[in-house]
Amino acid sequence: MHDDRDDPGAGLAVDQQQLETDDNEDMEILVKVLGPIEVTDAEGHPVLVGSQRRRELLGRLVAAGGRAVPLPVLVDDLWEDPPPAAAGTVRTFVAELRRALEPDRLPRTRSHTIETVGTGYALRIPREHVDAHRFEDTLRAVHDGPGGQAARALSEALSWWRGEPYADLDASPWLTPERARLTELHRQAVELRARAMLDRGRGAPLVPELEAFATAHPWREHAWVLLAHALYQAGRQVDALASLRDARARLLDRFGLESADSLDHLERDILRHAPHLTPAPRDEDRRRLLTRTEATGTYTRLRSMSTVARAAAVTGGTNLVLAQEQRAAAAAEAERTDDPGLTARVIVAYDVPTIWTRADDPGRSEALVATTRRTLDRLGPEASPALRARLLATIGLEHRGTRDRWAAEAATEAEQLARDLHDPSVLVLALNARFVQSFQRPGRTGERDVIAGELIDLSTRHDLALFEILGHLIKIQVCAARGDTETAQRHVMAAERLATVHETPLVHVLTAAFRAMQLAERSDDPVEVAHAYRTVATDLAGAGMPGVEAGIFPLALLSLRMRHQRPVPTDPALDWGPHRPWAQPLLHLADGNLAEACEAAAILPGPPADHLYDALWTVNAHTAILLQDESLAAQAHDALFPLRGEIAGGATAVISFGPVNDILTTLDQYLNRR
Repeated sequence: MHDDRDDPGAGLAVDQQQLETDDNEDMEILVKVLGPIEVTDAEGHPVLVGSQRRRELLGRLVAAGGRAVPLPVLVDDLWEDPPPAAAGTVRTFVAELRRALEPDRLPRTRSHTIETVGTGYALRIPREHVDAHRFEDTLRAVHDGPGGQAARALSEALSWWRGEPYADLDASPWLTPERARLTELHRQAVELRARAMLDRGRGAPLVPELEAFATAHPWREHAWVLLAHALYQAGRQVDALASLRDARARLLDRFGLESADSLDHLERDILRHAPHLTPAPRDEDRRRLLTRTEATGTYTRLRSMSTVARAAAVTGGTNLVLAQEQRAAAAAEAERTDDPGLTARVIVAYDVPTIWTRADDPGRSEALVATTRRTLDRLGPEASPALRARLLATIGLEHRGTRDRWAAEAATEAEQLARDLHDPSVLVLALNARFVQSFQRPGRTGERDVIAGELIDLSTRHDLALFEILGHLIKIQVCAARGDTETAQRHVMAAERLATVHETPLVHVLTAAFRAMQLAERSDDPVEVAHAYRTVATDLAGAGMPGVEAGIFPLALLSLRMRHQRPVPTDPALDWGPHRPWAQPLLHLADGNLAEACEAAAILPGPPADHLYDALWTVNAHTAILLQDESLAAQAHDALFPLRGEIAGGATAVISFGPVNDILTTLDQYLNRR
């Protein structure tokens, strides 16, 4: 009997020790079929598996879900009219796949990826290493899980889809039903995730996604129910009712359905404003949990409020919002006691890392900065160096996104004090403040790289997990700005591994945003990328980080439109947030209002000193060329010149406007022509 090893001498005896060593070898191969078939190693490097026939064989084994596929079945599935040597050809394909998937496997040793089972073969790659299997398992696991966990898990699972399953394979009898099955699971996941979000009152960000989904699948009654419910939660009751009427008309016209109970029930609930359509917020329950303490003394109670807020903040979502509110309230109450020492210790008890340069609540941040500065003045030279360093770092962290020199000086002094103290817990906080203040001037990516490296080193040696995660997140931003995807991916994996161990779900939201940016840079399908960004926008909406979320989705869509040479997105439902002034000239142009576009361009503010500085200047450069505005073009050139060699928008690790050098070249050509 043919034993189908990769070597003619496979039947010879193999050294037992070598076999045991090989059996224990842990293969780290990742297979993706939710899109074109891709195989990578654990570090993300591509594994070349060969021709389309070999990929189809691999895909057929993936579709079997770990079960053995007999050789005759493989022959029939691979050829409509099998040639005489088909069985031998399949064996050759298997041998070649094994060598590609296990390049270090010694001859005449057992394969750990494709096992010979009787006359057939079975794929032995762990289910979590195959995206389709992992997707199915996630979908199965979330059916009865809590809404918040289900929404997060399904958002991540849907982000694994890169297009039609097995997109690079031609239709065949085995593939057509498998594609249909996976596509149906994708639809179920979209609906389950939407339901989980709606049950948490988070329907508003879902509206664009559900509009597209219902239009694409008009026969899915549940899709229309979800869309109408999301519209209602977005405060668009009239649109919700109109959507239900439109659904009825489509179902009647195309499928002969005169009525659908679920549509009728939802319409009645909307008309009577049924309470269950907008779940009651649980903030008060959460607030009571955060503020609960058995302490009776003022000092212990207030410091406990900040300490508990710190612990809650890393979990994100509503807890983060409430934690920030509680911290501010504790600091304000402490200052009213007229005890600067107590106030200082309440302020510094909340030492949560900061990765973004736009405050979630600018007014609250500035109030805290004012309290901290007054407290420093009152403490005077008697303050301990460690306490002074922490207070100065707080100023540097909270007064961010500005060009105020005193804030940068506070971060610098905090760092010097921390280094003199040789206290790593103080130094990581001061380095975080210096990172935030580094955005005061463009072109300081190298400085941020050094800061990130020191944060990782210090935190690893002194078990400061949250700041170790921060170091990796900064590295991702640095690598994204430099276009170094391979190094960035290593830091993504490190950050996600730490986030899982230390239960910091916000990290996964940020790494998902980076993956959307990667997709935008390599994909020629703007619809696919827009879908990925919608998923990111939904995750951000529930993450408790409005400083990151506000206006980022429209800006991401604009970056796609500009790179694909299409006009600005004009959907009135898009909330440009703080970025509207820079988008306004383009919005006027899209409406055909040249004069208004020129007026809006004439009063453009300078982009703030934050993560989006170069992104907004890139938008200005685009506006300048469209409007033939030489002055604005020259300003954009001067602003972007210090960032040459980088990716515009890359510092965000969320959006990309392409290489700064390309933008400068375009500006040079325009200005020289002028």
